[in-house]
Amino acid sequence: MIEGDLAVPFETEVLGVPVTVRKVDLRSSGIVANCHHDRLRQAIGVLDLPLPDLAPEGARWIGAYRWWAAGR
Repeated sequence: MIEGDLAVPFETEVLGVPVTVRKVDLRSSGIVANCHHDRLRQAIGVLDLPLPDLAPEGARWIGAYRWWAAGR
């Protein structure tokens, strides 16, 4: 649901650095957000991703995933 319903790209901040989330992927380690800053790229788990104050459309699915992951 996250991959299909989360509106990307969107801007957020990771460790004080502005990044653009362009895509989310399912990996063996979980769901990750592909973050870009200039020519740098980093995959960050969506459970660790700070969302901007004005969350993108579909961000509720990240909340649902957080809730599900906490109960496992």
